[in-house]
Amino acid sequence: MDAHLRAGVAIYNAGHYHAAHDAWEDRWLELESGTPDERFLHGLIQFTAAVHHARNRNWSGATGLADSGRRYLADLQPEHRGANVDAVRTYLAALERDPERIERGPPPALTHEGTALGLGDLDFAATTVAAAVLAEELGYDEAAIERAVEYARADLEAGEEGSRFVALLFDFVRDDEHRAVVAQRLAEQGQRRAGRDADVGGLFEE
Repeated sequence: MDAHLRAGVAIYNAGHYHAAHDAWEDRWLELESGTPDERFLHGLIQFTAAVHHARNRNWSGATGLADSGRRYLADLQPEHRGANVDAVRTYLAALERDPERIERGPPPALTHEGTALGLGDLDFAATTVAAAVLAEELGYDEAAIERAVEYARADLEAGEEGSRFVALLFDFVRDDEHRAVVAQRLAEQGQRRAGRDADVGGLFEE
């Protein structure tokens, strides 16, 4: 869960409030209903949805989600799984009372183990989660990113510390200004790698 949690926190802190839930949703759906971790992720998902609706001036949607999100988080420790749950609960209560507060200031940052994570703080595992989420949210070729992640993992398993795929995936997640260029390079590198793999595979076919 840690990689998905950290990825979602960093995506949220980067201002992609709607996209953040995608980092958590698959893990949330796998959990037994009513468990602390299930309520935790469910509450975070509803928190980001409440912020998203408030920013779009959907006041009724924001207040309804603020109420339900706060209820999911109500019985958790102040820093469940290292996240600043208490600050989220406090903000949800305030947003429920006055959803227009979103227009007077930004929502609180999410923290993990005391740090307001940015996209540049993510390790490789969390970066792969963030790459998939950002590709979907921002309209990049999801299949190309998924293939790049597979090649990056294979390179790391083979001990190739200088993997081009690893470096480009970090750049794709961290470099907002050049993300489109990096995405194109990832696609091209993936196509070349796939072509080489196909050529090598053909040598052993009868």
